[in-house]
Amino acid sequence: MTTASTAGPVPRLRTTAGPALLSYGFRPFFLLAGSWAAIALLLWIADFLGFVLLPTAFDPVSWHSHEMLFGFAAAAVAGFVLTAVPNWTGRLPLQGGPLLFLVGLWLAGRVAVITSAAIGGWTAAVVDVAFLAVLLAAVAREIVAGRNWRNLPIVAALAALCGANMAFHIGALTSHGTTAAARFAIAVLIVLICLIGGRIIPSFTRNWLTKQRKSRLPASFNGFDKIALAVTLAAMACWTYEPQSSLTGVAAAGAAACNLARLARWAGERTTPEPLLWILHVAFLWVPVGLALLAITAFGGGIAPSAGLHALTAGAIASMILAVMTRATLGHTGYDLHAGPGTTVIYLLVLVAGISRVWASLEPQLFTPLLMTSAIAWVAAFGAFLGVFGPMLVRPRVRQAS
Repeated sequence: MTTASTAGPVPRLRTTAGPALLSYGFRPFFLLAGSWAAIALLLWIADFLGFVLLPTAFDPVSWHSHEMLFGFAAAAVAGFVLTAVPNWTGRLPLQGGPLLFLVGLWLAGRVAVITSAAIGGWTAAVVDVAFLAVLLAAVAREIVAGRNWRNLPIVAALAALCGANMAFHIGALTSHGTTAAARFAIAVLIVLICLIGGRIIPSFTRNWLTKQRKSRLPASFNGFDKIALAVTLAAMACWTYEPQSSLTGVAAAGAAACNLARLARWAGERTTPEPLLWILHVAFLWVPVGLALLAITAFGGGIAPSAGLHALTAGAIASMILAVMTRATLGHTGYDLHAGPGTTVIYLLVLVAGISRVWASLEPQLFTPLLMTSAIAWVAAFGAFLGVFGPMLVRPRVRQAS
């Protein structure tokens, strides 16, 4: 599967007099992802502390899980695939009216879920699921029309994410619960990180090290990576189905070892001068950390299940999303691929948020202060993203001097 950089040049673009915000998918959806990451977390903390009562049919934890996965993360995934697919297929990107329609579906889903106690759970489910279903159809159409068969796994991942959202709503409205559906969605996102990250991280690192005239370049994607992906897929499937089983423990431990070995082959220690690169390596490091914590929990090691879960979500998923959104925004808006001080602060804040949240699960006595620390760092990270990158997302691409 080809996973071209989302920071590369766009093959073709329609001439449009519309706003820059609707000229390419990454612009509105990265803006929405950053905004909702901060807003949804603030709303959940306010609900947790008893300051507000959200008018949703979901319990507070389920609403928080749903909006982080199918609101925030789904918007980031949409921005990525709508940017990457035209590069993979050579076809025109979704823009203008059709892109605005997709944005409207995402917004409608957020409103429907948060007001589901008033409009009804099944109505909210239909409205909310529509976004991922239409995104899936749009991406599948482009990949099939472009005969880009090697990227069909992206279609499968979107289908799985859409199915997880349906299962989440069904579980919330019946006696089945939402935890298995949430684990399924997390599993899909982690497999995507291992698949796409396993290609772009060594590729970006190799390109930068070559320009710096440094030796010991990262290993290319090969058979070992395929084995690691298979083991990770198996581990995520076991965890989704039965997180506490010994089989899950064995599979998760194996996947942790495989992904740690993959990361060691990518020369990440040589990227410290460039935050745009080291954040990719650190974000990926969360994957084996999270898998190892899941394994310890499954083996009865006395670690709360939420530790591994938040290492994968507040750690791997959140930091990788910010790593990709910042890099892709710079590349596609015409700026140099270099992280300034503001961008570095964003990365440090999201890492503090992830570490604090995992630590809160490991230290119950310090749960509330660590949770608040994590929340403050999280909101600050995504607020800083909006402050630094928001103007780039809404303005036309800059013209670089030739």
